[in-house]
Amino acid sequence: MSSTPITWFEIGSDRPEEAEKFYAELFGWNFEEQGGPGASYRQTTAGGERGIGGAIRATGGQSPNYAIFYAEVADVAETCRRAEAAGGKVLVPVKTTPSGLTFAHLLDPSGNLLGVFTPPATA
Repeated sequence: MSSTPITWFEIGSDRPEEAEKFYAELFGWNFEEQGGPGASYRQTTAGGERGIGGAIRATGGQSPNYAIFYAEVADVAETCRRAEAAGGKVLVPVKTTPSGLTFAHLLDPSGNLLGVFTPPATA
């Protein structure tokens, strides 16, 4: 069986400015705003070549704060089927963004949140 890389993380926060300051001070991460009005999404390379990329998403208090890691997979739908067969649950069903990124959120059998995604196809 091959290794599946963890290539992205996301931190959902109702106080994204505080979260950004914390991770900048703790790890030296720099963030760049990528979201639109009312939809803050601050991306970081989180260590460049040695680390994974990620972001802080503003929740606006509309959902609980969270931290999630994403594994890059070849087929999100198939991974969701395999997760359920292994005792997990699909929390957020397969979605595809306008840019072509496909993702889903899963719960492992002990209730931990994880994400899986397939990046947009390259032209």
